[in-house]
Amino acid sequence: MKKVLVEICVGTACYVMGASELMLIEDYLTPEQKERVEIKGTTCLDVCQHSEHGKAPFVRIDGQIYDQVHVRGLVNLIAKHIALNE
Repeated sequence: MKKVLVEICVGTACYVMGASELMLIEDYLTPEQKERVEIKGTTCLDVCQHSEHGKAPFVRIDGQIYDQVHVRGLVNLIAKHIALNE
């Protein structure tokens, strides 16, 4: 079973804009979801310089960039990516 890779940008802008809360995402996942996900903090996804990517905080899930992510949204995105990998 392939795990869903969730990379949370914890660079300064992202961290201040909510990534600090996103790093606690495992607290909001079910035990089954936790087994299917690998969560990593990364110092920078290098997308905040490009306006087409939106605003911080940024998350990359299996290579796809998401902007303005909040905890509830990230839980939903993780569930969606888990379903895509089944």
